[in-house]
Amino acid sequence: MIPLELDLIEPLGRLIARPWADVVTGMQVDSRRIEEGDLFVAVGGGEDFVEHALARGASAALVPADAFAALASIAGAVRDRSNARVVGITGSTGKTSTKDILFALCAPHRRTIANERNYNTEVGVPLTICRIEEDTEVCISELGMRGLGQIAWLASFVRPDIGVITNVGPVHLELVQTIENVARAKAELLAALPAGGIAIVPDELLLDPYLSRPDLEVRRVDDAAPIPFRTSYSSAHQLTNTRIAIAVAEVLDIPLPESELTVEFSKLREEEHDLPGGGVLLNDCYNANPVSMRAALLHLVERGNGHRLVVVLGEMAELGEEAPVYHREVGALLEELGIRDVIAVGPLARDYGGTWVATATEAAARLQEALRPGDVVLVKGSRSVGLEAVAENVTA
Repeated sequence: MIPLELDLIEPLGRLIARPWADVVTGMQVDSRRIEEGDLFVAVGGGEDFVEHALARGASAALVPADAFAALASIAGAVRDRSNARVVGITGSTGKTSTKDILFALCAPHRRTIANERNYNTEVGVPLTICRIEEDTEVCISELGMRGLGQIAWLASFVRPDIGVITNVGPVHLELVQTIENVARAKAELLAALPAGGIAIVPDELLLDPYLSRPDLEVRRVDDAAPIPFRTSYSSAHQLTNTRIAIAVAEVLDIPLPESELTVEFSKLREEEHDLPGGGVLLNDCYNANPVSMRAALLHLVERGNGHRLVVVLGEMAELGEEAPVYHREVGALLEELGIRDVIAVGPLARDYGGTWVATATEAAARLQEALRPGDVVLVKGSRSVGLEAVAENVTA
């Protein structure tokens, strides 16, 4: 982190500082991750771990009056002192994978940081900004959305130079009710761009009302554009994310790979594990919504050509009153694709058809019973279903 003086932090709450400390050189909210010189910010029940953080070498610990406001203020101070180009990424699906792909493009050529996993909330985003060093050239920050105003809040201290919206679809409808409001919430990122900022968006009609600022440069991504290098992955939705990442790389003047791009995706996304008899487990169980579920099923059919296909599908959360409709659509898609070996998990998942179970533990047991050599298996569902237990069980 770019060093910050304790004088800047002291007004944010109760500050406990080492007698010799006058600056901090990092920020953590988990005392187990403290390194010498860090600031420990006690969020939630973190006050109980102040002594542990200081014992591990923290220069100071802050018990904030308002945790989110304090984290944002500290991150904003770091951003003020940085000359890095900052890329903000949001979208209904694909934002974490697009971040991973963009990082793989940028890291060989620029001193680049990106958020860990999907640290994209009021806590995770400040932690990312506070990893900016004096020599950081590119910072990639994923911004999550659980309601109107959240992205505007995050962008107020991230202050992105480039804003990326991967897509707009039916997610978080319990909170924002309509897809039009999803678009409105995502477009808060575009509103935060400075004059002369660059917006990178798909050909998405829902975003048109938010792209009329005359002081923005808007670059639309053609989903049919050729990709001038090989990739370590093949799913169609990831190639779409790749085209978006390429568009950002071009803005940043990053040279593209001459031959192949290898990407290490965040945990529980695009994982492939070998199964007995030539089978494969496609573990994509971090989260699910109607758009990502369809993409995963289409990839399964392509990847598993010639093999028996088995799916363990959890329900999709936060879809509001129309949730049963979206689950029935997934059931219709399974039938259309000819996928008949279905283990559906959670109350709403009954509409998928196949064998229904209530919990991930039951699903794991059913999959072990059903599995045959050579099967290609997809595990996908909303995070709340906990399907990582299924993947862990079948690969153990």
